[in-house]
Amino acid sequence: MRVQPVAPLLEPLLGELTDIRRDLHMHPETARSELRTTRRVADRLESAGLAPVLLPRTGLVCDIGDDGPLVALRGDLDALPLPEETRLPYASTVEGVSHACGHDVHTTCVLGAGLLLAELAAAGQLPGRVRLVFQPAEEVMPGGALDILAAGGLDGVERIYALHCDPHTDVGRIGSRVGAITAASDQVHVRLTGRGGHTSRPHLTEDVVFALGQLIVGVPGVLSRRLDPRAGAALVWGAVQAGSAANAIPARGELAGTFRCLDSDVWDAAGALVADTVRDLVRPYGVQADISYVRGVPPTLNDAAAVEVLEAAVRAELGETAVELTPQSLGGEDFAWMLEKVPGAMLRLGTRTPGGHTFDLHRPDFQPDERALAVGVRALTAIVLHDLARRQDDGLRLSG
Repeated sequence: MRVQPVAPLLEPLLGELTDIRRDLHMHPETARSELRTTRRVADRLESAGLAPVLLPRTGLVCDIGDDGPLVALRGDLDALPLPEETRLPYASTVEGVSHACGHDVHTTCVLGAGLLLAELAAAGQLPGRVRLVFQPAEEVMPGGALDILAAGGLDGVERIYALHCDPHTDVGRIGSRVGAITAASDQVHVRLTGRGGHTSRPHLTEDVVFALGQLIVGVPGVLSRRLDPRAGAALVWGAVQAGSAANAIPARGELAGTFRCLDSDVWDAAGALVADTVRDLVRPYGVQADISYVRGVPPTLNDAAAVEVLEAAVRAELGETAVELTPQSLGGEDFAWMLEKVPGAMLRLGTRTPGGHTFDLHRPDFQPDERALAVGVRALTAIVLHDLARRQDDGLRLSG
């Protein structure tokens, strides 16, 4: 089955989609409070004659088409508890909250693709079914993707695709790769307690400050020799707290950080190894260690067959040079939970103005080039059409 270009279908909708994205940007909502955002998306889908199903808290799913294989697109709804410093005319109107990770772009791209696919379905030109998945709470661990799974939101889905803004890639280009594209991300919190005392008599204390110092350098060092380096494992401490006086050894101290890796087997083994290493390192100093190791999300593992479809579709729609190999990221992404249930892939959507400044993610000045909206909608729509067309062609060959 030949897949038609998407660009002509998108042109009449592009202005409206830009307005929707700006409206979402002005009214950001943090994890599991995305009530207005959910309603905004649902209203537009309903006006297109679709029947979105609201989830128990926030988020929704919406099916398009009547029969055939089922492919899904996922968008994330939530914003960050981060002030905005862009001074754009459509900047956040909510104090201390902004779409600094581009989820307003993701949501609009999935919505736009859904509207185009609905038009094709109404015209009898959609060779299968599509499920739009708008999930809450991507920015908190272990993530709102688990809400979708618990609600049966991926039941029956054969493959799923998603995109994520990439401010290091020029607008008009798509980043892709097979295998791990983002990392597992876990939280580590260590609390040490011991008998404090005067710094002139450290031998009469259980020195938590010195023990914390050993953990800061020692735990990452042990992990570098106990875990396969090809897994990209990294434990990075982000907070350390102990004491308030230069001449007093405190009785308590804390250390917090994140563990990240690109390999599922290493992820499974890491928690126990970190806990054992902490206890072994502090044992000579007589302190007591309380370790909290909270698993966040697994690595996001792009399926090879899904990536093949993704790249072929993007090249057909955007041009032969539109796809580039994206580097792996040690950031966490809860889309990984969905890929543990259903094969699929995430692509990187270039949002940097060519020759312009790189506005990085999770920063108050993040500004994606809005031309990325059209690129994202075209890419997602083309990917669904190519995936369903391949399935139809395979079915015809088998029946023949």
